[in-house]
Amino acid sequence: MGDETFRAKRGLEGVIFDETSISEVLVEQRKLLYRGYAVPDLAEHCSFDEVAFLLLHGDLPNTDERSGFCDRERKNRALDEGTLGILRDAPDGHRPMDALRTAVSHLGMTAEFRGPEDAEGLLRKSELLLAKLPTVVAADRRLRLGQEPIAPNPDLPMAENFFSMTFGAAPGPELVKAFDASLTLYAEHGFNASTFSARVVASSLSDLCSAITAAIGSLKGPLHGGANEAVMEMIGEIGSPDRAREWVLGALAERRKIMGFGHRVYRLGDSRVPTMRLYRDRVAEAIGDDRWIKISDVVERTVAERKGIPPNLDFPAGPTYALLGFDPGMFTPIFAMARLPGWCAHVIEQLASNRIVRPLGAYVGPPERPVLPIEARSGRSTRP
Repeated sequence: MGDETFRAKRGLEGVIFDETSISEVLVEQRKLLYRGYAVPDLAEHCSFDEVAFLLLHGDLPNTDERSGFCDRERKNRALDEGTLGILRDAPDGHRPMDALRTAVSHLGMTAEFRGPEDAEGLLRKSELLLAKLPTVVAADRRLRLGQEPIAPNPDLPMAENFFSMTFGAAPGPELVKAFDASLTLYAEHGFNASTFSARVVASSLSDLCSAITAAIGSLKGPLHGGANEAVMEMIGEIGSPDRAREWVLGALAERRKIMGFGHRVYRLGDSRVPTMRLYRDRVAEAIGDDRWIKISDVVERTVAERKGIPPNLDFPAGPTYALLGFDPGMFTPIFAMARLPGWCAHVIEQLASNRIVRPLGAYVGPPERPVLPIEARSGRSTRP
């Protein structure tokens, strides 16, 4: 690059990649808005299907729009035999996110996902994925446990159907609402790693399923979606509230990362946490089990006292999902189910005014040098 000096922005921190009308984080006000609506209000007053419609179509649905949207979702939940076969043939001990990623890649080859990817075609395929991902997650969970998948029930709303496919029945309305609200809280969050991955793939004019497959691969990472699993692993390792403080102090002394704390964007605290904490506590009260809540509260107080770092959404979400009966391996696939409408909305937005993503890198290797005969080379590698 000649004599020009470039300063790399590792992790793209603070870099504005593009404009978006999908969501906005108001850091100082500790607010997150989906297309202008405050997310706690959406979680309280709307169901996840309404929020998915909002993200994909630009505004909350009226009665007729919601009815049509839900009808399409219910009709398209079933998986083809080929995709079910992929899940049946998954190796023992596989990671559920690997099964989800592979299933979405396979879905992209099926007849349902053929056809143009103009604005109408992208919306059609986004709605197909919204209907099918919960079926994939539930079927994989049952197959991992040696159980047969339960077919989707078109008579049940989205959240109740997911419980039915996973456990055989849905719990009471209060627990279903807590789960549904968690999906809304996870549904969209700007240009995070998985969303950015989807937009990068889409920018090359690849197909929607390829972009979503890339997003799932990114979300699998423990610094992104895998954090909610790690939170429950930590709480399980602690075991009881009376051990929590000493465990945290020991982990900090060893410079271990306390999962579920801190966020690249939220300097003053994650705006989604109070709502998720509220639903977590309601679930614990409804089922009469607050053991993980007590551990969580001690961990949160100790981290705040020693490090001044607030929790992020994953911290209350992990115990909530565990209390609802989901094993930790399902936590990140559930996150992916929830984030799907956000991912798809970003792909649609990227392609509406597309330019391929092609950043620069600041070269820090050796300067130009001659190619020596092999017998004259020292053999010392310059790789780190």
